[in-house]
Amino acid sequence: MRKAFLYRLYPTKRQADALDYQLTEARHLYNAALQERRDAWRHGVSLNYYNQANQLKEIRAAGDLSLANFSACQDVLRRVDKAFKSFFRRVKQGGKPGYPRFKDRDRFDSVTFPTYGNGVKLAERLYVQGVGKIKIKLHRATTGKIKTVTLKRNCGHWYAVFSCDLGAAPPLPEKAESPVGIDMGLESFATLSDSTVVPNPRYLEKGLDVLAQRQRRLAKKRKGSRRRRKARLLVARTHAHIREQRRDFSHKTALWLVKSYDLIAHEDLNIRGMVRNHSLARGISDAAWGQFIGVLRHKAEEAGVAVFAVNPRNTSQRCSGCGEIVPKDLGGRLHSCPHCGLNLHRDLNAARNILALGLSAQGQALRSRLL
Repeated sequence: MRKAFLYRLYPTKRQADALDYQLTEARHLYNAALQERRDAWRHGVSLNYYNQANQLKEIRAAGDLSLANFSACQDVLRRVDKAFKSFFRRVKQGGKPGYPRFKDRDRFDSVTFPTYGNGVKLAERLYVQGVGKIKIKLHRATTGKIKTVTLKRNCGHWYAVFSCDLGAAPPLPEKAESPVGIDMGLESFATLSDSTVVPNPRYLEKGLDVLAQRQRRLAKKRKGSRRRRKARLLVARTHAHIREQRRDFSHKTALWLVKSYDLIAHEDLNIRGMVRNHSLARGISDAAWGQFIGVLRHKAEEAGVAVFAVNPRNTSQRCSGCGEIVPKDLGGRLHSCPHCGLNLHRDLNAARNILALGLSAQGQALRSRLL
């Protein structure tokens, strides 16, 4: 099981210039490897990662590549290889292919050291080959064994991401003592089957005024000017602040859930299809259900909590009391069953149905393990 730890770096001016230079060299290598593959394909030749990696020693010896760490160079070529494999996979699946494209300065923002101790090492400061010892804010200790380290530039700031191996995940409980079902929505972020309601923070909506003001200033700046670059950085930092607020909310809410319940059931939502509704797209994107579910599943795996994604079909329409279908449109917020007389909020009714489906999925999983 892997876990990532993110820390802020505080390089000096000289160190920041050295980091920018290393990132530029990595980007040039990426673009050159991409160009070589394109040229080879035009001549009917197939190239893979190993063909290109075998050229690295000669390229470095000739002085055409100044990226300090050899393993980091190999990782850049793996990124190119991964991009092409993903492209061919999408072609075979009939999706939008998205041919790999060249990276400019704003589209290449990280370099990875695939082996901890080779070119990067953490003590009181973070040693980086070719840069030196960088001041790092260790706001919490890492756990497990550090496997890889990624240096990332975001909105003018530098960060270090440590990917750690925590070993095998703890076993899941065979019987749920405190299960819960979650219905995610826009009126409230989540409604739990025990009647708990998690309000929707709506971070984008709250930050729209500042964002719009900075975007208007950006639109007035001349393209290619230094003032436009500064204005664009302010817009990017506004988006980054909203993004970090969402991420913080997802982590805190997910942590509270895995500490409070030992089985969590949620809807298996088709978010990509839902955002095609232009009336709801911004609200759905602002809620960031996909990010929350990803964080929840990761924290649940680490804590030994079972998480089940259930089919959302009719979870809002079906009565949680008697099981009969009670049709209602999106505007109807109350579930009133004419068959059994159950009256409650539609989101609470859906959460109870989701919990029942989650308990059924747990029973099926247990039976399959015993067979």
